[in-house]
Amino acid sequence: MRLLGRGNRRRRDEPRVKLPPIPWVAITTVLGVVLFVAGIVTAGRWALNRPVQEVVLKGQFERVSADQLEAVLRQAVGKGFLAADLRTIQSEVAALPWVASAQVSRQWPDVLDVTVTEEIPAARWGADGLLNAQGRLFVRHTTHIPAELPRLAVHEQLVERGRGVAALELDGRGAWTMLLSNGIGVRLGSRDVEERLARFYEALDSVIAPVAVDVQFVDMRYTNGFAVGWKQQRAARAGEPDSAIPPGEPLPRA
Repeated sequence: MRLLGRGNRRRRDEPRVKLPPIPWVAITTVLGVVLFVAGIVTAGRWALNRPVQEVVLKGQFERVSADQLEAVLRQAVGKGFLAADLRTIQSEVAALPWVASAQVSRQWPDVLDVTVTEEIPAARWGADGLLNAQGRLFVRHTTHIPAELPRLAVHEQLVERGRGVAALELDGRGAWTMLLSNGIGVRLGSRDVEERLARFYEALDSVIAPVAVDVQFVDMRYTNGFAVGWKQQRAARAGEPDSAIPPGEPLPRA
C-alpha cells in the first residue's frame, strides 16, 4: 500500500503540459475570407462560362460548303463560353474543302467570331484537281474548273522521265516556278504555261537530262528556246554559256 501511495503522489506532482490558446476568432475570419473569395471565383467562372448563344461567320463564301461549316460549328453552340475549344474548332474548319485558313475568337459575353478565307485556284492539276498560289493541291476532284486556269499536268510527265515535283510556286506577278525533285528550278512565267511545259519536256529529254547534275535552273520564258543556268562549279570549270537560246531570240517574257 505504501508503494502505491508514493507512486500516486509522484504522478500528481509531475508538471502538466499547457497548450497555447486557439485563436478561434482569427481562424474563423480567415475561413470566411477564403470562402468568400472562392464564391466570387466560382460565380465569376459561371458568369464567364455561360453557353455560347451565337456564332458570327466572316468571309466571302463561294465554294465552302455551308452544311459542312454548320456541322462543325454546331458543336460549339451550347457549350460554355470558356469551355469552347477554339483551337479544335479552328483546325476542323481549316480542314474543310476550299478553306485556306480559319481564325476563331471569343466575343464577350456569349459570341464566337469565325473568320474563313477561301482558297483561290491558280492552276489545274491533272484532270480535275486544283492548285492554289503556293502550289498546294487543295482539291483533288472537282466538277467546276475555271476555263482560264492553266493545266499543270506535270506529275505524270515527269514520273515517266524518272523525275518528280518537289514544289510549285506562284509569285505576286502570277509567274510559275517549278522545283524538281533533283533540285532543278524551272521558270515557266505567267503566259503560255502549258506550251512552255511541253517545250521543257522536249528539252529535258534531249539536252538537260545528260547534264542534269550540273544544272541549277532552266528558264522557259523564251518564245522558241530556253536558258540554262549552270551550277557554279560547272560554269567555272568549262566557261560554258549559260543558255541554249537560238540566235536573235529576244529577252524572256513573263
